[in-house]
Amino acid sequence: MEFGVPKSMYSKHIMELYKSQKNYGLLENSTAEATETNSACGDEITIQLIVKKNKVQNAKFSGSGCVLSLVSASLLTDKIKEMEVKDIKNLDKKDILKLMGFSITLSRMKCVMLPLEAVKKALR
Repeated sequence: MEFGVPKSMYSKHIMELYKSQKNYGLLENSTAEATETNSACGDEITIQLIVKKNKVQNAKFSGSGCVLSLVSASLLTDKIKEMEVKDIKNLDKKDILKLMGFSITLSRMKCVMLPLEAVKKALR
């Protein structure tokens, strides 16, 4: 069980993403960075970006958390590479849910939104 949620809740796809996270690690020479924490469950995600000419050239994340927050961070950092900053600032809950590929309970929404909050904070 992960934070009181049976693993059967997670699809095989989500568990594979969790096991082989993309963009996890530190980014040398980052130009923007922010950390967000979910005090309810202890998730902490740091996003590092390299932004040049109003476009994200590279993105990485680090930290710890539940399956959903880490998978969301992995998918989001992949998505925002080569995106314009103005387009990233317009991303919202529906975009994250589309990335995740399945519905999220209200109690777990903070987990999947945490990486987006960190990205937007880093871009301020």
